[in-house]
Amino acid sequence: MNRKTALLRTVSVILILFFSIFCCGCVDNKPISEKELIRLHIRADSNDSVDQSVKLKVRDDIVAYLAQKNKDVDTYSQAYQSLQGDLDVLQSIANSRLKSEGMSYSATVLLTVEYFPTRKYGDVVLQSGYYNALIINLGSGKGDNWWCVVYPPLCYLEATDDFRYKSKIMELIEKYF
Repeated sequence: MNRKTALLRTVSVILILFFSIFCCGCVDNKPISEKELIRLHIRADSNDSVDQSVKLKVRDDIVAYLAQKNKDVDTYSQAYQSLQGDLDVLQSIANSRLKSEGMSYSATVLLTVEYFPTRKYGDVVLQSGYYNALIINLGSGKGDNWWCVVYPPLCYLEATDDFRYKSKIMELIEKYF
C-alpha cells in the first residue's frame, strides 16, 4: 500500500470516528422517567428446579411475544395500552407453556402497580419504589421471580445472550480496515 492510500485511509477513519462521536451526541439521551416505566415480574410457583425452569421458559415466550408485538411502540402510553389489550393473550401464552410442560397449575396476568427493589439493567439503574408492572404469577407465585423492564424495552437486552447493538459505521471500518 502506498503512502497516499495509507493517508487517505487514516483520514477516512478519523472522519468516520469524528462523525460517529458527533452523531452520538445528537441522539435523544433524555433520562428514563420512572413514571413512564412498565416492569415485568414473573413469579414461579415454587423454588423447585422444575418450577424455576418452567418460569424461564414462560419468560422466553412472553418476552419473544412482547418484543415482536411492541417493536413499533414509541411511547409509554402506547406500551401501556398495548399491554392492557393483551392481558388475555399473555395469560394464554403462559398457560400454553405450563400445559406443554405438564404443570398442573395455571398463570394469572395483571397490570398493576408494585414495589421493586433497586435493580440494574446494563448501564441503567432503577431505584427502589413503586412502578407500573405486568405481573405474571405461575401457580401460587411464591417461588423466586424474574423481572425486567418492558417499556422502555430493557427486557429484550437481558433476555438474549447474543444480542448486540450494530453500528453501520463500525461494520464499514471493520470491513475495509
